[in-house]
Amino acid sequence: MPREPKTRIARSSLEDFIVNVFASAGLRQELAVDVAEVLIEADMMGHATHGLALVPMYLKSLASGGMAKDGEIEVLADMGACATWTCNRLPGATVVKRAMNLGIKRAKIYGCSSVSITDSYHMGALAVYLVQATQQGMMAVLSSSTLSSNGVAPFGGTVGVMTPNPIAAGIPTSGDPILLDISASITTRNKSIQYAAAGQRFPGKWALDVDGNPSDDPNALLDGGTLLPIGGLDHGHKGYALGLMVEALSQGFSGTGRRDELTGTYTSAFLQVFDPRAFAGKDAFTSITDRLVKLCQDNPPRAGVDKVRVPGENAMIRWRSAMESGVELSGQIMQGLVAAAEQTGVKLPDVIT
Repeated sequence: MPREPKTRIARSSLEDFIVNVFASAGLRQELAVDVAEVLIEADMMGHATHGLALVPMYLKSLASGGMAKDGEIEVLADMGACATWTCNRLPGATVVKRAMNLGIKRAKIYGCSSVSITDSYHMGALAVYLVQATQQGMMAVLSSSTLSSNGVAPFGGTVGVMTPNPIAAGIPTSGDPILLDISASITTRNKSIQYAAAGQRFPGKWALDVDGNPSDDPNALLDGGTLLPIGGLDHGHKGYALGLMVEALSQGFSGTGRRDELTGTYTSAFLQVFDPRAFAGKDAFTSITDRLVKLCQDNPPRAGVDKVRVPGENAMIRWRSAMESGVELSGQIMQGLVAAAEQTGVKLPDVIT
């Protein structure tokens, strides 16, 4: 299949455009900056399903009230090393960036810290936030669930209960961090929509249709079916278990969960930040993670694999390329940005190619 033509736009020009689009739609300027940064960083790292492809959805949510245009985070509990927030549908970009800032600050005091979040709007790609911690030599673990959605069935079942329930971790090394961002399901609804829009099928039987039959057709999900957990029909009990853990962390500690029968994009999250200095020390930590990375990267690749990589390696390569040569955007994403420009009256940024 030929490679889809891409458009490149300078990071700074693209950010100005996205900030102005959301500000023109009524989002407070400070919040618009947060959203623009997180969506663009996602595309820069290669998380195209959770980057600027979300702009049309976010604009609809601003218009409908699904995402708050303004407001403040409310503190429900604060015991120093642990805090719980309710966020009044503020953009997840703002919520998680602030939580990470607090988590880092508190981890420097207590060694590790936790922030429980509820009533946030969509958070985008969790991996984007991790660099805040790894740049300061700290490890962060972040998981989230959307209480108002249920497209993933429990292993062996046929009716959706959970969302893909991503879990992400940023692990510092002396070089680029290890950045993992995985969902407890084989794929996500956003990715399924992209497969369907492109007229493509899943590479495997990733979904169940409405009757519970395994399917490689993304429309099986979109027409009332469910996504299979990681491991699929064979070992899906593992993804199912991860999903349950994420729901317990993100909902149980925040005090708001599926019992509450919520609507809209109602997202909860759980963040933990660890300072290696509180344990064996920063130097010991990075010497071990450095060795782990080397053992993986130097591992002889199997047939058909050019080299062994660690999670986040390609993301950082893409990020540096985007900083140097512009953010690469697909034709489908550009269509959404053109529509956003027409809707808000904001001039599109100049393209590099």
